[in-house]
This record gives sequence, C-alpha cells and structure tokens, in this order.
Amino acid sequence: MSEAELHILKQRLLEVKRAKARRGELKLRLPMGYHRDLSGAVIKDPDAQARAVIETIFTQFERCGTIHGVLRYLVAHQLTLPYRPISGAQTGQLQWRRPNRVTLSNLLHSPTYAGAYVYGRRPIDPRRRQPGRPATGRTVAGPEQWEVLLQDRLPAYISWEQYEQHLRQLAANTAQAGGVARQGPSLLSVRLICGRCGLRMATQYTNNGDGLRYVCSRESTDYAAPLCQSLSGAPLDALISELVLSALEPAALEISLQVAEDLEGERARHHAQWQQRLERAHYAAERAERQYQAVEPEHRLVARTLEQQWEAALQAEEQLQGEYARFRRQEPQTLSEVERARIRQLAADIPALWQAPSTTAAERQAIVRQLIERVIVTVIDDTEQVTVEVHWIGGHSTRTHLVRPVARLEQLSDYPQLTARVLSLHQEGHSCPDIARQLNAEVWRPAKRRATFTGPMVASLLTRQGLSAGTPPPRQAPWPERAADEWALPELARTLEMPPVTLFSWLRRGWLKGRQVERAGRRQWLIWADAAELERLRAQRHAPRHWARTRLVAEGEGSANNTD
Repeated sequence: MSEAELHILKQRLLEVKRAKARRGELKLRLPMGYHRDLSGAVIKDPDAQARAVIETIFTQFERCGTIHGVLRYLVAHQLTLPYRPISGAQTGQLQWRRPNRVTLSNLLHSPTYAGAYVYGRRPIDPRRRQPGRPATGRTVAGPEQWEVLLQDRLPAYISWEQYEQHLRQLAANTAQAGGVARQGPSLLSVRLICGRCGLRMATQYTNNGDGLRYVCSRESTDYAAPLCQSLSGAPLDALISELVLSALEPAALEISLQVAEDLEGERARHHAQWQQRLERAHYAAERAERQYQAVEPEHRLVARTLEQQWEAALQAEEQLQGEYARFRRQEPQTLSEVERARIRQLAADIPALWQAPSTTAAERQAIVRQLIERVIVTVIDDTEQVTVEVHWIGGHSTRTHLVRPVARLEQLSDYPQLTARVLSLHQEGHSCPDIARQLNAEVWRPAKRRATFTGPMVASLLTRQGLSAGTPPPRQAPWPERAADEWALPELARTLEMPPVTLFSWLRRGWLKGRQVERAGRRQWLIWADAAELERLRAQRHAPRHWARTRLVAEGEGSANNTD
C-alpha cells in the first residue's frame, strides 16, 4: 500500500474513533474510584473504603484549598489511595498505594469525578512529536478545547459547579495568581494595591521575620525609578484585623454551631475510615485462615507457608486494633460538654480566638481572603497620613485613614506647628521632660512607633533647631532706657562677628566706651558705638595679631574712657 493509502486509512480509523467518542461509547481509561461491571458500564468502585477515600480527598480540598494540604491530611491519618491494575496477573484487583502529589493533582483536574464524559483532554501536537517516540508531543488542552464534553453521563462524586470551583482554586494557587495563604505574619499578601500607580505592593520581612513592611517597588526594580511608597505593616494589619473582626461579630453564634457540626462530622469520618480498615484486616485474617484450613495436612510445604500468612494477618489485625484504641482515647467520636462549652466561649469572643497562639498566620490570611478582595493604600505626601480603601468581596467598600510611623519628625504633616510649640515652651523656661509631658497632654504624636514624646526626643528636636537642650534660656527681662547708639555686649559681638569674650577684653583694656546698668538683678554692660566707631572696631578686629599694630590702630583712632 502506498503512503497516501496508509494516511487515508489512518484518518478514517481516527474519524471512526472520534465519532464513537462523540456518542460517549468509546471506552477510556477510568481514574481511581471507578470500575466497569461485567456489562461494561461505568460504576463507582464497589469497595466502600475506596469510595470513602475519594470522597475524603474532595472534602479536604474544599476545606484547605491546596493539594499539599490534602496530601498532609492523608499522610497524617495513614490513608492510602485505591488502585486497580488494567493489565497483568492482578488485573482489576483492588490495591492500595501511597498518596503522592501528582496523583492528587490528576484526580482534582479530572472531570470524570463530576460525571462528565470527556475526550481530547491531552491531544497530540505533531510539531512536538519526536521521530521514533510515539508517546511524545502530547499536550494539555483546556476545557474550551476538548473535542467531546458530555455532562451527566457517569456516576459523579462531585457536581460540575464544584469541579469548576476546584479548577479556579487550583489556578489561584499559582504564584502568578497570588498563591495560597503563606506562613508569614502579613495579612494582606497579594491583596495590597498601591493607590499611586495601581501595582501590587510587595511584602518585606526584616529582623528574621519580626519586622513587616509593605513596599511598592515594581517601578524601582524594573526601571530604576524612585521608590513609589512604603509603610510599616503592623499598623495596617492591626486596622484590617479590627475591620475583619467587626464584620465577623454578628455571625458569632452561627460560627460556633458550624464549628461544632464540622468537628463532629470530621470525627465521624475518621472513625468510619478506621472501621473500614479494621473490617478489611479482619477479612484478610479470616481468608488466610480458610486457606490454611483448606490445605491437606500432609502437604506441609504449602501448609507452613499458609500458616505464616495467617499469623501475619492476625498480627496486622491486632496491631490495627491497638492503633484504633489509642486513636479513640485521643479523639472520641462525639464532642464532650467541655469541648462544646469551649467552642461557644471562643465563638463569643472572636478577638481572643483571632489572637490565640493556636491560630496560625496562614489561617488569619485565609479568613481575610474570604472577606476582602483588595486593599488600596495611598501615603499622602510622604507624611504619616495614609488613606486606606478596603474592597470587600460582594461589592461593598470601606474608606478610612491610618497614621503610620515615619522615620523623621520632618515627615509629620504638623511638623511646623509642633516645632513652633516646642520652641514656645522652651522660651518659657520649661525643661525637656516638662515639654514632653505637655506635648503628650496636648495629644501630639511623635514620628516613631512610640505613642508619646520623651525628654530625649524633645532634646533632639531642640538640637536640630540650633538650641541647647541642657538648660532652658533665662526669662527675658526688659532693658533700662538706652541712649542713642548703645549696644548690649552680646548684640555688639554678633554685629562685629567676633566672640563676646574678646569684646569684653577690649572693654577692660579701655578700648571701648561703656557703662554698667542693673537688669534682672545683675549688672550688665551697655557699649556705645556709632557708625564711625563700628568701622574702627571692625578695622581693629581684622588687624594682624601683633600688640604694637593693634595699639597703633587703637591710638590712631583715639581711645575712650569707660564709665560706670
């Protein structure tokens, strides 16, 4: 036959296969939990334990939302997966295998468990096939690309709506979509949006995870642009916790009833699984006994082997009974009155339950993700003021404000008013601790994470303003009446840009004319200096440091006598 005839024949056979699939008559490989009866019809696995394990997998996925969470549950409760080989000596016989991540992923992605007959989930792309390797080139098609989709054609473990929800949850668990709840203390991971640029804000941890900060760094990372905005995570998470607890408070009674119902249902499933395992172990022991009893006593070669198998089955049954007894002591089948009272107490005090050490950060994140769609924050002009807009799932939104801790006092929105108030209190003669107490009484807020001012903080502020923080300045007393062109010694020193001690030494040497007056109980100097005298003093100030030269300058201009 020519290549063309072989190609046409292959296409005809493939078309017949597709036509049979469109009618739902093409036999496909069944996933675990399903079986074909003698007539070829697809039924659920006749083994009750196999069906219970499949149902447990879907129940736990709806509870924890992750494949790894389901895997941890199966391993913790010593549950194995049912499997029936399709070839070999044990074809169709039920076996049990260790659970793994790949098998669980295939199970959750399979539409068969939703009662759908599907053909074309993994089509072959000819461009990806490698010569000599028929198994290559297989791809994964989305639901919209399946060739055949017939719903309600098979017995279902879940509904089609549940299957679609599982697919959405699996897609949301990827890092690109935001991922699942993490172990970090952040409540708003992947939920926080920058109000300036609209990009998602990153979560940063410092001090080995103790420090939390939200940063909008995408533009800075990709284009070396300035950092958009950032803020401390602790006050924002505290605000979100308060809003979430307020939203949960009306449902406290319903929460307690639902928790009690869920716990009893889960315990009932655990005990049912143990009963099925015990029943299977007891059947294996009885079967081994029947085999041993059926053998001829003279045939010792076979009898010894069957006797060993019987003893092993009895030991396995006894070991399983001991494990179940320990399990019953740790987890009774029904809740006690003490446990019910504890549930009602925790539900009535939701904040205590939220802050309890037994409540993990991942559980808090999961609660926030069930209630909040996104949070938009905008830092106002790099100050401590932050606008927070919470968008709840369901369409409602809440707008509020937050005061964040900032690094410097200069970032405070009321920094000019704060500085003026501190300087005013300092001029009045108050010490730094007194100023701090007065600021706290007037409800001024510092920049750091403290809620109140301290003396060292006030001293630092005064130092930045060029003032001494050690002792307050004396109260200013009025001067006696001055004559024309009379200067106080510090005033004249500042005008001449020279140290006051040097000017006083000139006064003692008689190079200046001045008089002493009483002011605030002290005698202070008033120095006369008109415009010409000021020029002479400036010239003397800039003369070379030589006694003869300085004396000549003084004598050339004429010295004046000091008067008391």
